[in-house]
Amino acid sequence: METELNLWEINRKLLLEYFESYSLEQLNTIPQGFNNNLIWNIGHVIVVQQALLYSSSNLPGNISNEMVNLYKPGTFPTGNTQQIEVNSLEELLISLVEKTKIDYSHQRFSSFTPRKTPIGFNIDAVEDAIIFNNYHEALHLGAMMAIKKFIK
Repeated sequence: METELNLWEINRKLLLEYFESYSLEQLNTIPQGFNNNLIWNIGHVIVVQQALLYSSSNLPGNISNEMVNLYKPGTFPTGNTQQIEVNSLEELLISLVEKTKIDYSHQRFSSFTPRKTPIGFNIDAVEDAIIFNNYHEALHLGAMMAIKKFIK
């Protein structure tokens, strides 16, 4: 799993670059033809990773219920995200990677509830969840790459 966890960390660093490259207004911009923005995609991957690994392992997550409700699957931006929340998301992008790596090395995910994703992928163990999470985050990175083409 070292490779998969390292790949996840690389992807998170790519997401982190969006905070360095775009203003708050740009992060909040929803281009015509899209239903979300850069910041929503970042919040969404954080929330989904926590659900895939922690909730599926009956462990408390490392994010607030408010954040879950804002970015869980099926949600869309409801207004502009403020700088204080952006700062929090920026910090969580990297800190949760380290926390998850530690928790994985200490075998905290030993009680895992299997699930099937909406695309039909079976997640039977935390290792499957890590692999699927990388796929999921790559999809959202691709969406963000498309969105940034329309942001001025």
